Amino acid sequence: MNTFILKIFRGAPGKQYWEEFELPLRSSENVISALMEIQKNPVNRAGEKVKPIVWEQGCLEEVCGSCSMLVNGFPRQACTALIENYIRDTGKNVITLAPFTKFPLVRDLIVDRTRMFENLKHVHGWIDTEGSRESGYGPLISQSKQEVMYSLSTCMTCGCCSEACPQINERSKFVGPAPISQVRLFNAHPTGKLQRRLRLRPLMEEGGISDCGNAQNCVEVCPKNIPLTDSIADIGRDVTLQGFRDLLSFQDRE
Repeated sequence: MNTFILKIFRGAPGKQYWEEFELPLRSSENVISALMEIQKNPVNRAGEKVKPIVWEQGCLEEVCGSCSMLVNGFPRQACTALIENYIRDTGKNVITLAPFTKFPLVRDLIVDRTRMFENLKHVHGWIDTEGSRESGYGPLISQSKQEVMYSLSTCMTCGCCSEACPQINERSKFVGPAPISQVRLFNAHPTGKLQRRLRLRPLMEEGGISDCGNAQNCVEVCPKNIPLTDSIADIGRDVTLQGFRDLLSFQDRE
């Protein structure tokens, strides 16, 4: 088998179609390299000169999260999707590429993931550091806690978990697994813990933690192996405790 076929679901919103490209099979080639070959000479399998495929890419080492797409229907990073592995595992020389379906389509394999970044803002997905220097050094963090925090910090907002989540669709307000996991990360930080209420209270609202259906698809597709279901469980408990605190605080004011 000296060649393979990339079957790409491309086009603009409302005008998508499948198009095939036949390429020579090269050792250790990934999906991004194959797309670059098409870009150099955009001729489809029917011999027609067409517009080059457009997609996003950045680091090319599964860190930036920009090259997210569906490869053979599975959400993942294209930069680490090796052509040879797919041909070996499936026994076929056809590999399909398609854009994510849970985000607005821009064109071809590019989608607009603004929703994810807006949800991070909604849950205060950062740590305010103003004035922290005056407080001196923070408390020591145990090695075991550091390891969990490091794993959570590797999230690259790629969108794979959102794509796999059945609770996320155009009618849903669910923030998704990634923002919930980031709440766990920032609330675990000694400085970030001071603002845990700002992160937990938005998760009490519509679209928050109660909208999770516990399908656990997210943890299966995460390219960084982040323990997303553990985060959802932990934050579910913390949201409940925060609800009790808020209720008691309200009663004290009565």
